[in-house]
Amino acid sequence: MAAVVGIAELRRPGGYVVQVLAVAALYYGSARLGLLRELSVGNAVFTPIYPPTGVSVAALLILGIGCWPGITLGALVLILTISPPGPDLIGILFGNTAAPVCAAILLHWARFRPDLSRFRDGLALVFLGALAAMTLSATVGVGMLVLTDKLAAHDFWPVWLAWWVGDAMGVLLVAPLLLMLHRIRRPLPLGRWREATALTVIACVLVPLAAYSSLSLLFLVYPLIIWAALRFQLAGAVLCALFTSVMATIAATDRSGAFLGLSPVEIMAKLQAFNGTMALTALLMSALITEQRNTRRSVERACQELVQILEHLTAGDVPLPRPQTDADADGTGGGDDTGGRSSPAP
Repeated sequence: MAAVVGIAELRRPGGYVVQVLAVAALYYGSARLGLLRELSVGNAVFTPIYPPTGVSVAALLILGIGCWPGITLGALVLILTISPPGPDLIGILFGNTAAPVCAAILLHWARFRPDLSRFRDGLALVFLGALAAMTLSATVGVGMLVLTDKLAAHDFWPVWLAWWVGDAMGVLLVAPLLLMLHRIRRPLPLGRWREATALTVIACVLVPLAAYSSLSLLFLVYPLIIWAALRFQLAGAVLCALFTSVMATIAATDRSGAFLGLSPVEIMAKLQAFNGTMALTALLMSALITEQRNTRRSVERACQELVQILEHLTAGDVPLPRPQTDADADGTGGGDDTGGRSSPAP
């Protein structure tokens, strides 16, 4: 099933090769985008948001664990294009591949639903897919840099923290977006498009103002996140959070606006704290609202069915039996305490 993590049934080798190459291309392309904006901590350079981790986790959830070679291939091509290969290559490739695979396995054990329709799905993605699993890539990657003398031992923890948060932010911001795009089936009604346009216009004006203002107005984006989550659930909240995070990252790497006059460590701490809290707010709030709406719809349907049954009973009509299904004919449909009769239906 596409809703759970599993080994994809690859019946045709050609289709498997295409999947692996597509994952590798997406990994490499998203990594090049992430490398456009960099910050330095100690003697290391890192990206505040590393999109390939989100691409990798989403690919494993959608296509299955079997597409993991695409992650390794994409990471290999990226490393070879930005620096000469060294003894740390194998370790970094292992960490970049093992972390998303670990995230997918943990989410599978937690019975994660890619539609993020339950609050527990949001919690699982945050704490298992992002915060827990990405410690693997950060630990292996920074550890290999220290072992090969590319990084001083006293810089391990600052660089580890920056690496870990960047990978986690990629999962929190990019993976939900890709999972959402994979499940899009129908457009919004006309009335909702008007509200979506209004939200987009306000975000395009308010977010750059908050990011580049020297008055530190980043808190102004939270009402936008709440509005997007309340009215458009995951789609609105994730898109708004991603746009806000990108604008804040650009301002931070330019050392302007809310990040003017700060040291590199202060910029990293302020940016990652803002991005993290904003992503958590958007993801968890949208998941909670979606779960509440689904619960309300289920209760409304149950009430409607109960009203119809009561109307039949009041009128003295005997409700027609439920049509027999193949499962009932085989005796596998399950019975009740009334001798195995089907539940009455209007």
